[in-house]
Amino acid sequence: MDLEAVQAALRHVQWDGWLLYDFRGNNPLARRVLGLPEQLITTRRWYYFIPATGAPVKLVHRIEAAVLDSLPGEKQVYLRWQELESALRALVAGRRIALEYSPHNAIPYVSRVDAGTAELLRSFGAELLSSADLVQLWEAVWTPQQWQLHQQAAQITDAAFTHAFRFIAEQLRAGHPVRESEVQSRILHHFAQHGLITDHPPIVAVGRHSGDPHYTITPQTDALISTEQLVLIDLWAKIDHPDGVYSDLTRVAWTGASVPPRVQEIFRIVARARDQVIEHARRAFAQGETIRGWQLDETARRVITEAGYGDFFLHRTGHNIGREVHGNGAHLDNLETHDDRRVLPGTCFSVEPGIYLEEFGIRSEVNVFVDWNGQVYVTGGTPQSYVPALLAETSP
Repeated sequence: MDLEAVQAALRHVQWDGWLLYDFRGNNPLARRVLGLPEQLITTRRWYYFIPATGAPVKLVHRIEAAVLDSLPGEKQVYLRWQELESALRALVAGRRIALEYSPHNAIPYVSRVDAGTAELLRSFGAELLSSADLVQLWEAVWTPQQWQLHQQAAQITDAAFTHAFRFIAEQLRAGHPVRESEVQSRILHHFAQHGLITDHPPIVAVGRHSGDPHYTITPQTDALISTEQLVLIDLWAKIDHPDGVYSDLTRVAWTGASVPPRVQEIFRIVARARDQVIEHARRAFAQGETIRGWQLDETARRVITEAGYGDFFLHRTGHNIGREVHGNGAHLDNLETHDDRRVLPGTCFSVEPGIYLEEFGIRSEVNVFVDWNGQVYVTGGTPQSYVPALLAETSP
């Protein structure tokens, strides 16, 4: 943790301090911001108060008095609950305090502090403010090394599509329909060969399954991929490294010699929404404008709604990407939540609009990284511009 940077951020927004609190690991954001070991086991409440100026204060239970010894600041030890409440009152009374809290649970990723603790702090006269944007500075902003690791992962995930679609085409040309799970296994083998890891297997969805944004292959649903069908592949992975960050991409293909016009038409709408989001981000950062996650979601949603498919766009436009595939920075969301967090330089997010019909669904996903100077990069290869026909003469 860079204490000076935290305090400078607090002074910039004119807040009095940041209260980081955890009980039995229920606030992993606080633990990661403070750089505490993942294996650290605690059974009592601890608090770490960072004032806008001055030395931090550690408030810990006598049984676990050393739990925050790796951090700077004065240590206060409590035993009885009355001592805890008295110490908290002294820290926060009448102050504007950042907390892992989101008004109305608007951003659930940040709502880590329980309602009872919030009630207690308010009873002391504290004004509670969401630490959402502060958390981004330590959770979502990448280091130069992470940017390099992402680019490496993006090259390998990009190549996985060629590998997977070629396998499908070869099997179909040989007259051997292939199951979704077989393609999934090929992708996972490709990842393992190239030093990538992932938290879940990729989505391989054929036909009607592609109309389910979070389709999961099971023994009961594992479908045969045959000719004249749409196949959607959504895959995500990162370099197996402590600072590895994800690449998360989605592409579609048609298992025939030519693609039906309606499929191409739906894809063009989705691609136009995707590209307008990228252009909006580029324009905003080039002009020095503040851009928030919900605004980029609205850009994509407007394109799809005006085309007549707004009711078939079933999820947010994108999510922050970090050590977890769904990271703790601003999401492109004004549907499931109203994400008012700023899109910060040094962060990465997916852009993945989709249209999901009964007979098939189309999603096109790329990753966008905004560097520390506001330069916008699209990663994972050239964004898909059309639906390829896997059995055309020129296909793999």
